[in-house]
Amino acid sequence: MPVLLRWLLRLGPTNPIAVRLVQNGSRRTKHLYIRAGYVAVLGLVLLWTLLVQAGSSTGAGGLDYRVLAAAGASSFAWVAYLQVGLICVLAPVFMASAIAQESNPKTWDIILTTPLTRAEIVLGNLFGRLFFVLALLFASLPLFALTQYFGGVPGQSILTSYLIAGCAATLVGAIAIALSVSRLAGRRAVFAFYVSVVSYLGATAAIDAGIRNAGLGASGGNGVTWMTALNPFLAMRALLEPSGYPRGEEGSYAGLAAHFLESPVTTWCVGALLLSVLLMGASTLTVRMGGLQTLGQGRDGVPWHRRLLKLGAADTEHRPPRGVWANPIAWREAAARNATIARMAARYSFIAIGGLAGVGLVVMYHLGMLDTGDFRFVIQSVVWTEVAVITLVAINMAATAISREREDGTLDLILTTPITPAMYLTGKLRGLVAYLIPLIMVPVATLGVAGIYALLGGLGRPDGGADQVAYGGTAPSYPWTGDPSAPPAGITPVAIPAVLPEAIVIAPMVLIPFIAFCVMVGLQWSLKSRGTIGSVVGTVGIVGAISGVIGLCAWNSGASIAPVGAVAAAVSPASLLGALVTPYEMLESTFQSGPNGLRQARVGLAIGAALAAAGYTAIVYGIHASMVKNFDFTVRKLAGTK
Repeated sequence: MPVLLRWLLRLGPTNPIAVRLVQNGSRRTKHLYIRAGYVAVLGLVLLWTLLVQAGSSTGAGGLDYRVLAAAGASSFAWVAYLQVGLICVLAPVFMASAIAQESNPKTWDIILTTPLTRAEIVLGNLFGRLFFVLALLFASLPLFALTQYFGGVPGQSILTSYLIAGCAATLVGAIAIALSVSRLAGRRAVFAFYVSVVSYLGATAAIDAGIRNAGLGASGGNGVTWMTALNPFLAMRALLEPSGYPRGEEGSYAGLAAHFLESPVTTWCVGALLLSVLLMGASTLTVRMGGLQTLGQGRDGVPWHRRLLKLGAADTEHRPPRGVWANPIAWREAAARNATIARMAARYSFIAIGGLAGVGLVVMYHLGMLDTGDFRFVIQSVVWTEVAVITLVAINMAATAISREREDGTLDLILTTPITPAMYLTGKLRGLVAYLIPLIMVPVATLGVAGIYALLGGLGRPDGGADQVAYGGTAPSYPWTGDPSAPPAGITPVAIPAVLPEAIVIAPMVLIPFIAFCVMVGLQWSLKSRGTIGSVVGTVGIVGAISGVIGLCAWNSGASIAPVGAVAAAVSPASLLGALVTPYEMLESTFQSGPNGLRQARVGLAIGAALAAAGYTAIVYGIHASMVKNFDFTVRKLAGTK
């Protein structure tokens, strides 16, 4: 048997845990009674509804095919709703044993001593218990097939109803297994788990009814709502009652609203399966580390918020010693910058204010307080300002990193240790960049939130979070205010997102190496300068001159050279950020080349970002190698100076 096939079988059908659960459960009389009662209830309901519906519709001429078809469709709807209800009621019953039986830590101690992998442990528990729930679904399949004889029930509706019920059972099972793996839930949590499932279904159904009563549902105010894709009963209703519970017309919504209001059944199934996969993934990663309760904890079991404040566990009487990195210089540079409350407050205030500003701008844009042009201008100004502040902070820290240690005598002490010049300079670079990366993520996150918002079509904005460029005849027209769905003859409208969605990937590719370049230049001047003032002034002059020349060339090239201008624009952080927010203005020549200008610009920016990252990295490596080579000579030359 191939190794890959054997590995896949070990995750499912031949998994020892799954086999044990299925074999033991199949011998239990209780499970037999549940399965028999389940099929019996569905069969009785189907027979009763057929008799009632057909009997009430029988006229003087007896039954006809139309009456039988209507009775079959009505009976199928009743049985489908009942099946989802029974699955939601019985799935927690079958899955509750996963919480109760495995809640004892000793049970996990035994399982973790076996050679089973983490995935085999988690998936074995899931498939072994989910087998009985899925067996209930397949047991009722002949009953649903009988409704085909009466007509009025499409086969696709039957299969889709099974898919809705199966996804509901899978999600309930994944939640139960996650609770079991977490070791947080014991036998007392079984009832809470059961009540939570029922309460969630009732709450989402009540919210849905309230939204429709307020006239806010799709398709005339009485159709599906945002709750439909979050509740299997509502998803089933959208499937079985297309006229009484209509969906939104195709194309009437954009972004996330289109998925929830136009395709609620698909959204429920995909969402339930994705959430189940995420829960199983988290359980798989943590099953041998103590469960989901260890998420956010270190190996010592200390929660993240206590580790953030350098505290130990709740029952300890002293703080744990700090772990030093492999390179102590790097650790010292990254940790010493947060040595005072003022520095910590300044750093985290920058992160918090920048993050809130980015989210706030997107919210204002979504609410219509800013149009696309103003939104781009404000976003561009904010990220430019943030990058300028980060660059100045990097220059100031790097330019004083060595000269200050020379002034206070710390450098003389370090030189008596086994730390080599390469370790010393590498540690300085790594520590400073590690300290600055959270700051760099602020403008990156701002662009990312705006880009994702544009990618989702503006979450229902009329313009879809984009402007239009109309190509045809001579030069393109921007912004174009015509109807993009019915352009005049010879006109090709192209939508330009408010912020390019790939900005969240392209921006850090250039910003991090560029900040490393600034740090390296600052360290070089700090090494060869006698004092901190001279090193700061020299670093600002060098970085400013180089960045200015590169930025000016990149800016002009992006606007006048097509399509290479897009590649050149990515070399400078300023022109790159401008091109990601206002690509038409920054890369005008590329856009004027034709309707494919937007695609050429985006590809060019990605290529240019990769080349710029490689270039800045090579420069950093070259400066580092030169400093290591001349380190001893420079230090001895300036020894004793203050």
